[in-house]
Amino acid sequence: MALNATIHKATLHIADNDRHYYGSHSLTVAKHPSETDERLMLRLLAFALHADGDERLALTRGLSDTDEPDLWEKDLTGAIDQWIELGLPDERRILKACGKAAGVWVYAYGRTHSVWWKTVEGKTAKARNLHVMAIDLEASQNLARLAERNMELHFNVQDGVAYVSSGKGDVAVTLEALR
Repeated sequence: MALNATIHKATLHIADNDRHYYGSHSLTVAKHPSETDERLMLRLLAFALHADGDERLALTRGLSDTDEPDLWEKDLTGAIDQWIELGLPDERRILKACGKAAGVWVYAYGRTHSVWWKTVEGKTAKARNLHVMAIDLEASQNLARLAERNMELHFNVQDGVAYVSSGKGDVAVTLEALR
């Protein structure tokens, strides 16, 4: 018998001072049975970092569909403006995404993200539409502690740091631009 996804409801209040975007979003997120709270919260963080009020940014099926990123933004014709990936994808997946989307963002996290970047950096050097950000392991693990089935999260982004707060606590997530 297959395990079902766990449904999470999240209300995000975003004050992104770096991009001058301020807004609120109500999301329903299906958490795949093999997905961790850390990954779930990083998907919400990525949403907050890319939301712009035009309602085209969407969470995808994530781990349930290997042909889709974790989030994407499509234009009105269906072309992919932004492909947003979490984790440590291999260079083939990154280059394939760069061919499909106007902009590709990878949010690398985990114990081995620096080793991963050393192996894929040279192989993806020609991809001009690629942006890679590293998230500190301690910050991503602390972010996971804020996960609940019903969440109200406040994101305040300033100078490359995302301050995330909820009724369960506060976390500062520093984003290191690798590329």
